[in-house]
Amino acid sequence: MSAPTLDRMNSQEKRAAISLAAVFGLRMLGLFLILPVFAIYAQDLPSGHDVALVGIALGAYGLTQSFLQIAYGAASDRFGRKPVIVFGLVLFAVGSFVAASASDIYMVIVGRVLQGAGAISAAVTALAADLTREQHLTKVMAMIGSSIGMVFAVSMVAAPLLFVHIGMPGIFALTGGLALLAIFVVLRVVPAAPAVPRQPTWPSFVEVLANRQLLRLNFGVFALHLMLTAMWVLLPSKLITTGGLPVAEHWKIYLPALLVSFVIMVPAIIAAERFGRMKLIFNVAVGLLLVVQVGFGLFSTGIFGLAFWLTLFFVAFNILEATQPSLISRIAPAHAKGAALGVYNTTQALGLFVGGVLGGALAKHLGPGAVWGCGALLTVIWLSLSTTMSMPALRRRQVPAQAL
Repeated sequence: MSAPTLDRMNSQEKRAAISLAAVFGLRMLGLFLILPVFAIYAQDLPSGHDVALVGIALGAYGLTQSFLQIAYGAASDRFGRKPVIVFGLVLFAVGSFVAASASDIYMVIVGRVLQGAGAISAAVTALAADLTREQHLTKVMAMIGSSIGMVFAVSMVAAPLLFVHIGMPGIFALTGGLALLAIFVVLRVVPAAPAVPRQPTWPSFVEVLANRQLLRLNFGVFALHLMLTAMWVLLPSKLITTGGLPVAEHWKIYLPALLVSFVIMVPAIIAAERFGRMKLIFNVAVGLLLVVQVGFGLFSTGIFGLAFWLTLFFVAFNILEATQPSLISRIAPAHAKGAALGVYNTTQALGLFVGGVLGGALAKHLGPGAVWGCGALLTVIWLSLSTTMSMPALRRRQVPAQAL
C-alpha cells in the first residue's frame, strides 16, 4: 500500500465525516436558532423580564449535558456508538417539543433540561475517531466544527425571520423535527463503527482524569463555552440598545462576522496541520479570546464596535472548536476515547450552563462589565495552561483494505 494512498482520506472516512457533520449540524441548528432571539422572546413570558432566569433558560441545556456526557461516552464504549446516539437524539426531540408547548419560562427551562439529557456529543466524536485515521482526524473534526459554524451562520440569519413567522414555539418544534431527521442519518448513512478494544469503565476514567494534557483541554473547552453563553445573555439586547439594530436585522451583523471568521479559520487549520504549527495557532486563538473579552468590555460602543469584536470572537472560537476535539482523540488511548470525550463534553456542557447562569447573575447584579471581566480572567488562566501544553505526535495507522 503506497504512502500517498494512506495520506488521502478514503471513502469511508469521507462518508463518516460528512454524515457525522450532518448529525451535529442538524442538532446544533435547533440549539443555535434559539440563541439570537430567546432573550427577546422571554420578555413576553411570565417572569421573563428577570435576566437571571433568562440566563438559566439558556444554560439549563448544559446542566443535564454536564451530568450525562460521561455516562453517554462510557455507554458508547460498552454498548456501541450508534444505539447511544439514537437514544440521546430521542430525548433531545422530546425536550424540544416540551419547550414548544411551554406557557412560562419555567416550563421552557424544563424543556431545555430534557434537551440536555440527549448528551450525544461524546459518542458522536468518539465514533468519528473510530472511523478515521489519526493523520486525518483534525480534518474530520474541522469538518464537524465547520458544519457547526455553518449552521450557526444559518441560524443567525434564519432565527429572526423564523421568530417573526412561526414564533419561538415553532422554532422549538422545528428543533425536535431536526433531531428526528438526525436519527435517520445515524441509522441509514453513517458507516458502521469498527470493533475497538474496550476495558471496564472505571479504569478508563482514572486514566483519563489523571492525564494532565487532557485536563488542560477540558478546562479550555469549559472556559470557551462559558464565554459563548454569557455573551448571548448580553449581545441581542446590546445590538438593539447600543447598536440601534432591530432584531429582524441582527443577521446583518452575525452573517458577515461568521463568513470572515471562516476565511481566516480554514488556512489557520491547514497551516497548523501541514507545517506543525498546532501549538502556535492554538495559543494565538486563546490569546485572541482575551483581546475580545477586553474589547467587548471597554470598546464595544456602537454597531461597528460590536461587529468587530464579534468577528474576532468567531475566529478564535471556530479554530478552538475544530482543534480541541482532535487533540483529545489523539491524546486519549483507543480503549478510553469514549470516556475521554465524555469528560471533555461534560466540561463543555458545564461551561454552557455556568455561562448562562453566571452571565445572567453578573449582568443583573454587577453590570455587563463584570461578564466580560470574568471571561478575561478565565482566558488568562487558560493561556497560562495552553502555553505549557505538549502537542501530541501524529501516529499513523493502517486501515483495512476494504475500507479504501
